[in-house]
Amino acid sequence: MTFNLIIISSTVRPGRKGPLIANWIADIARQHGSFDVQVLDLGEIRLPMMNEPHHPMLKKYEHDYTRQWSALIEEADAFIFVTAEYDYNYPAPLRNALEYLYHEWSYKPAGIVSYGGVSAGTRAANSLKNDLATFKAVALMESVNFPFFTQHVNEQGAFIAPETAQTAANKMLKELLRWTKGMKLIKADG
Repeated sequence: MTFNLIIISSTVRPGRKGPLIANWIADIARQHGSFDVQVLDLGEIRLPMMNEPHHPMLKKYEHDYTRQWSALIEEADAFIFVTAEYDYNYPAPLRNALEYLYHEWSYKPAGIVSYGGVSAGTRAANSLKNDLATFKAVALMESVNFPFFTQHVNEQGAFIAPETAQTAANKMLKELLRWTKGMKLIKADG
């Protein structure tokens, strides 16, 4: 049995490297074999600032882009968020994307791949973990973090991760699979 894994790349600014890292973790997740993997790039989706007139808990969406976003997220059994660290936090477009919905995130596990400078995006990851709890999503303790991530982008623009990152990614995916199986049972019980 395979599960639907949505990988969300959170950066939108010109010159961003998030999609490179999102594609790297997507390749590893596909090799894992337990997930049908889809990458969603917030830089391409470009949700406007939250402008639905009704609270997300009501699921009374008026805009087509919200209904499309809701359908994509609803299909997921699990998530991996790929996030940069901006000003000690994760990017505003990711927070905006989260706030468009509520029920669609609930009772699903989430892995986090963070990147940045010396902190490797860990402050952003910790902030995201706290916020995911408010949506009843379960953020894993296992994660992948890239300090000074630009050193892993070669002259051709490809992302070449160290072996330690591959090991961390495999550990995270193993736990993500366990939690996905468990959360499916919990969600079905509601």
